[in-house]
Amino acid sequence: MDNPLVQVNPGLAIWAIVVFLVLLFLLRKFAWGPLLRFLEAREEKISKSLDDARKAQEELERLNRESADILRKAHAEAEAIVSKSYAEAEKLREEMKQKARADADAIIRDAKSQIETETGKALRQIRSEIADMSVMIASKLIQRNFTKEDNSELIEETLKQIESGPRPN
Repeated sequence: MDNPLVQVNPGLAIWAIVVFLVLLFLLRKFAWGPLLRFLEAREEKISKSLDDARKAQEELERLNRESADILRKAHAEAEAIVSKSYAEAEKLREEMKQKARADADAIIRDAKSQIETETGKALRQIRSEIADMSVMIASKLIQRNFTKEDNSELIEETLKQIESGPRPN
């Protein structure tokens, strides 16, 4: 076995162990320390991010509940406003109906009053015309047919009727 790779050389083994220990010390001081600190910082950052995400999730759930409550309240208010509007519209419609009825009744009363007034005027005018015609006819009849005695008798009879009051129709 003359192969130098298979043979154990104590000086080379000591140098290999020394180099290994120096390399181990250097790696520990310059690589593993910063690497472990970086990993710890990253772990803290991830942990903090997870906590922040959990808090954000809780906040989002709280906001969702609040927005759902606000929406329910808004719907309730909207329904109240709509029902109030319907009630007010119904009240206004009833008031308008009553006002229209009152106006119609007033118009009917005015029309009846006007009809009665016009009827009265027409009757008075007709009576006046009938009276004028009657007087005219009577005066023509009296001038032609009555004697002086008939005239006196008619006058006396008329005066008696006037004194006793109007004749029943």
